[in-house]
Amino acid sequence: MDAVFNDIFTEPQNEIFRVVFYPDRVYHAQYLNATRSPRYRYNVREVRNAIGILVMKGEVYMDDKFLSNFIRVEYSSSRLVELSREQNRFVNDSIMAWIRLLPDDASKTAEATYKLHYCPWIDAYQVEFWETLEPPAGSSHDYKVLDIMGKDASITRIREFAPAMGKTADELKAIGRMEMAFRENDKDLPCGYTINQPLWDNNFMRSHQEPRSTEPSSFQNTISDQNYLINFQRGWFLDANQIQPNRYRNAMMDPGNPDQGPNNIIEMRWIVQRELGSSVVFFHEVTIPPGMIEGTHRHIGTEELYYITEGTGTAYLGVNDDPKMADMPIVQRDIYGFGMMPCRELKVKPGNVIYTKSGGIHGIRNEGDKPLKFVAFLYHTS
Repeated sequence: MDAVFNDIFTEPQNEIFRVVFYPDRVYHAQYLNATRSPRYRYNVREVRNAIGILVMKGEVYMDDKFLSNFIRVEYSSSRLVELSREQNRFVNDSIMAWIRLLPDDASKTAEATYKLHYCPWIDAYQVEFWETLEPPAGSSHDYKVLDIMGKDASITRIREFAPAMGKTADELKAIGRMEMAFRENDKDLPCGYTINQPLWDNNFMRSHQEPRSTEPSSFQNTISDQNYLINFQRGWFLDANQIQPNRYRNAMMDPGNPDQGPNNIIEMRWIVQRELGSSVVFFHEVTIPPGMIEGTHRHIGTEELYYITEGTGTAYLGVNDDPKMADMPIVQRDIYGFGMMPCRELKVKPGNVIYTKSGGIHGIRNEGDKPLKFVAFLYHTS
């Protein structure tokens, strides 16, 4: 561990970064498995995360000699714990992870299901995949590490992964993406009985949107993924105008909603979706033609931010969502999935922001003669 990564935060001008850009555990070597022995050191080259997941790629050195490329997966299991709890079970000391490596060379794509072990140091389940477990010629592994190596251990080798992981930094870098999902163990411990239908955390049956059909609300445009995506690409430059939008008829409306109509079609340009880390679900641009409306709806377990970029219209917020809006008119709105509820009605224009927390309500209508556009972020609250 280089001391500069600690010392940099003692400078007053850098204090804000302690909060905004907090140091990653990549710099705290004691959390990695083999560092229980001083004979091993790690060089972590890439770190990525999704909600509850951390993935590292890098190299392991033994006695100052390169030993192996490695991939480390950590999973905090909060979602799987909830699913298991609903069945009156506990996840206990180990869980299973399905992992697919997606290197640049598609012929080296590989997948495997492997056991993750609970680690109290990080309060999460973890495993390290090494390209090889063989020590350098003429040496042997330290006994402090040897007992956590091998099949079903915290340090292991997956034969199918070896071609993609390679023996050089460039080969490991070529693993640009990983997909994964997590499930309960095969047995309920400590009772020991078999779990016939173990539950999965597959990112809540995650899907993404693609413009495969111009038919509004076409099922062809919803692509089922049912896993988490870890993307190691470091940056994107996108021209959103080149991304074709998906079209939706009567979005966020129940049958019988008085705002419904055969021509009430809005467009959503899905700019960034599964590439996002942490708990962010998507970033997209919405276009509402003159006279059209996005149905008023309530967010449960998610938050969303709208930023108006073009046009004017009327937005609807839950009647008590923003206390500063207490002077705005109250109207009754048909809330998607909840029926009629009172809402505040307010006018919006470019530069306005609508920020809705879990439990909050929002919807928007274009009452002008030009398209109403806004960009939106949505993310899970936990």
